[in-house]
Amino acid sequence: MDNLHLYNELYKVLRMEDHFCTDAGELIKSNIETAALNLNPELIRLLLNNELLSRHFFADVDGVKVFDKVKFQHFIMNKQFLPDSYTSFKNKIGLTTGDGRFITDGREVVLVWPFKDCMLEGGQTKEDAKRDEVFWNETLAPDEINRLTEPKAFTAFKRYDKDGEHDVDHLLPNDNLIIKGNNLLALYSLREKYAGKVKLIYIDPPYNTGNDSFGYNDNFNHSTWLTFMKNRLKVAHELLSSNGTIAISIDNYEIAYTLVLLDSIFGKLNRKNIITIKRASASGAKVINPGVVNIVEYVVLYAKDSANWKPNRVFQSKSYDDRYNGFIINVESPYKEWKFTTVLEAWASEEGVKKSQLKKKYGDDYDNKLNDFVISHAKQVIRLAALDDKQIGAEALKAKRESLDNPNEIIHMPREDTKDYYLVNGNAILFARDRMINVDGYETFGQPATDIWDDVLPNDLHNEGGVDFKKGKKPEKLISRIVELCTNKSDIVLDFFLGSGTSAAVTHKMERHFIGIDQMDYGKNDSRCRLINVIKGENRGISKAVNWQGGGSFVYCELSKANENFVEQIEAATTKEALATIWQQMQQTGFLSYKIKAKDIDDNAEMFEALSLDDQKRFLIECLDKNLLYVPLSDIDNADYNVSEEDKRLTREFYKKGV
Repeated sequence: MDNLHLYNELYKVLRMEDHFCTDAGELIKSNIETAALNLNPELIRLLLNNELLSRHFFADVDGVKVFDKVKFQHFIMNKQFLPDSYTSFKNKIGLTTGDGRFITDGREVVLVWPFKDCMLEGGQTKEDAKRDEVFWNETLAPDEINRLTEPKAFTAFKRYDKDGEHDVDHLLPNDNLIIKGNNLLALYSLREKYAGKVKLIYIDPPYNTGNDSFGYNDNFNHSTWLTFMKNRLKVAHELLSSNGTIAISIDNYEIAYTLVLLDSIFGKLNRKNIITIKRASASGAKVINPGVVNIVEYVVLYAKDSANWKPNRVFQSKSYDDRYNGFIINVESPYKEWKFTTVLEAWASEEGVKKSQLKKKYGDDYDNKLNDFVISHAKQVIRLAALDDKQIGAEALKAKRESLDNPNEIIHMPREDTKDYYLVNGNAILFARDRMINVDGYETFGQPATDIWDDVLPNDLHNEGGVDFKKGKKPEKLISRIVELCTNKSDIVLDFFLGSGTSAAVTHKMERHFIGIDQMDYGKNDSRCRLINVIKGENRGISKAVNWQGGGSFVYCELSKANENFVEQIEAATTKEALATIWQQMQQTGFLSYKIKAKDIDDNAEMFEALSLDDQKRFLIECLDKNLLYVPLSDIDNADYNVSEEDKRLTREFYKKGV
């Protein structure tokens, strides 16, 4: 039978079902294959109703038509059915087995990215963000899989302090670190040295919404995003100390998925808190859809081991307690001469307006201004509290009765080891100053922190750190509360989605040690720039609250690139001529995949040239061995990698090998 005629007939029949083709009428091979595997009734009906297709794909068993789905699947996966230039070219270059089957259909290899229990590297560049899905989706031989997560060599070491940038003489045990490179592979490198030593991991990962301002590829589908996160969280779990905490900022789109994932890795019993963060006001929010305005996101906290988890007690500011509505006009006078009024009368007098005009004067800012007045006059603001006869001692009961007998006098009762009692008409005078506590560097009304944080968004977030990231960076106040809750001085805090460097900046100001990982390059908004500002004593964010004066240092280094250099060159190329030059360099100094034979590409040069620029890029990246994106520590002395003697020395010093 003429296969071309069969292909054309199948193509025509399958286009009759909308699910099998795009809006443009092109067939979707993956949907067709899935339908065959699931014995989809609509597919079976279409094939049975066509005499040619029925005869070819069905066997007659005692008068019953039986669908041969293996034969059908093999037919549609053949490169002659729905060929495109890219796929056809790939299949010519060794990606099929000797009998014409796709290599991924064989038992000799395993699919490592991006499906169940696999490693997903994930794209995190601006170029990647233009694509619907970006990740390494390739086959690796089973004995090659573990090479990906081997510790890597480091390069480009620099130390930064108040005097600027310096070469690194030696690495110190308590050095702050910023590592540039793929965060999954950097985490596995850190595991060699820091497993079980990190007290807090805070991350603000891409939210999977399609508009993350860091420029991450924030457009994964759920299954891909979960795999991307799972592989990082599994090694993060190993890095945490037994009394450590992981804190993750997440929004309403992914929180449910994140909780299920964290439950599976950390254990549901180790889930400690889901904290709601107010990130905007309703009046300033952009309302795209009708309904309730979303102005919150979340921070989820998990302990490494609940039995060892001992968080610190932290407080958050509380709005003015309106029970404190009294005011002592002359509090510096002897107590018997005190004169009283109300808070509002005292405030109005200070403002030079009538009490009834205060709300008109301040409008929406009325509550804030009232709170400021009370805090600034905390020595004079009071409330009267009834004393329970059953709970006060005999001496206090006696003073209370004396006060009731003399309602127009103030009775003073000294007490040891606590505040004295001042009583009016049997009630104790309680001063607002005694309710004031220091929260984030300010004296204010306070309360133990709850799981609603509506007080961590500053008005000048865009100015914090001296870097831009107007919509991307987290408030220093938010991070400082997490750090205060979960760590003590000198503890290690890790952030492997470092971004603008907020977590590192806050950690440094609070006298903890930080490790930050990122593979993005933000130019003048890079985390290095922010940390340099911190060391010089910048006064934004929490600087005033912690009396930050500057100082300290950090070490910057990069994962030593191997094939990653070629990946970056390929992505940056704008012409086919540039790619041709890169391909020649790859053959000379690159590490090519075991699936690729360079001779096959050269033998099909004309067909390769016919590919689009994007398809040429895709293929050349597939030619690279992804196990060797970065230099393995075990191969650091291999001359092919050209690692400098200085980088070898410092890398070994980092891992404490051979020193």
